[in-house]
Amino acid sequence: MSPTAPSDRTDAIFKALASKPRRQILAILAACGGADDARCCGPDEICACVFAEKLELGAPTVSHHMKALLDAGLVSASKRGLWVYYRLVPGALQSIADELTMLMGGDAPTGSGASACGCEPKNTTGA
Repeated sequence: MSPTAPSDRTDAIFKALASKPRRQILAILAACGGADDARCCGPDEICACVFAEKLELGAPTVSHHMKALLDAGLVSASKRGLWVYYRLVPGALQSIADELTMLMGGDAPTGSGASACGCEPKNTTGA
């Protein structure tokens, strides 16, 4: 694995999340949005046809969005017959939230006076 691989994955994740239909797909998966669809879905997986129907998108468009989510490691897929079933990758969304928290300064308490890098702020009041 190259040294830039983690940042490449992060870039792929944020690129995937930059699309509203992809965020909608993730929301449907997170809410088990296909669980009540006995035609083709299980409790933790959803057939691509459900996304096309719920989001009013064509099959090629859904396929394009799912490829971006797969490449980013946010969803996994399994093909059974003619159908592809998708599920969230466990912990994938939490890893994004953790990274955003880290970018915002980690667990530093609000109003602690220290910046995210541990530096003390300059006194601008002249005291």
